[in-house]
Amino acid sequence: MDKIIKKNEVGVAAIGGLGEIGKNTYAVQYRDEIIIIDAGVKFPGDNILGIDYVIPDYSYIEKNVDKIKALIITHGHEDHIGSLAYLLKEVNVPVYATNLVCGLIEGKLKEHHVKAKKLQVVKAGDEFKIGCFKVGFIQTNHSIPDACAIFLETPVGTVVHTGDFKVDQTPVDGKLMDVHKFAELGNKGVLALMSDSTNVEKPGFTPSESSVGPAIMRAVAEATGRVILATFASNVSRLQQAIDAAVATKRKVVVLGRSMVNVTEIAQERGYLTVPEGTIIGD
Repeated sequence: MDKIIKKNEVGVAAIGGLGEIGKNTYAVQYRDEIIIIDAGVKFPGDNILGIDYVIPDYSYIEKNVDKIKALIITHGHEDHIGSLAYLLKEVNVPVYATNLVCGLIEGKLKEHHVKAKKLQVVKAGDEFKIGCFKVGFIQTNHSIPDACAIFLETPVGTVVHTGDFKVDQTPVDGKLMDVHKFAELGNKGVLALMSDSTNVEKPGFTPSESSVGPAIMRAVAEATGRVILATFASNVSRLQQAIDAAVATKRKVVVLGRSMVNVTEIAQERGYLTVPEGTIIGD
């Protein structure tokens, strides 16, 4: 990218995630400073049997390790943090992420016996300097809590990366997408917008996550036996609604699956999941 961008230009390199679902990793460069956004994996298709994860080609990052100032994470899904342990083995730079995401990252790094140089907990609304970049985290909504968009203010303009998002007017955790911050950035002028586009070509809109709660409550209340609920482990809001239904109907909850157990424990520890004592029992 050094040979392509001019002295007073910002360069953006899609190391993964462009035109595919997974491997989300982007590099934003101004002169001799680079910020990396996300470090995800891709789950293999039928054409590569026997492979667990596909990680991005990090050769560009490895060649420019001295220029990389930080790694910024938008949210905690595998396609955004799944290859972080592999990347940090090659490029150990400070990592900035929100509270729940840091909890998920800590578990991954421990499993891979990797120690981050610095794992910094941030929150939506935080803004700070990293080298020549002013970095800001913007509250968004997604199927995992603590999701944020990122803006990078450079000497020649602002780059906005939305991360994965949906506009939910009634999120379960009550944290509304900060459309006002997006408007503020737009009024000032945005040099480049990088936006998630999964299913954007489909007409209509996705209902609020809170609309799932009443359906879960009805199913649990009407059931005469056990209720088996399948969901993504990272959908903490849905887990909360299932636990609320269990508490309301005086039922117990058994959490099954390695990822589900890990996320449930981390979400409880970090205050994203409210579970009355004795509600969750062993299998």
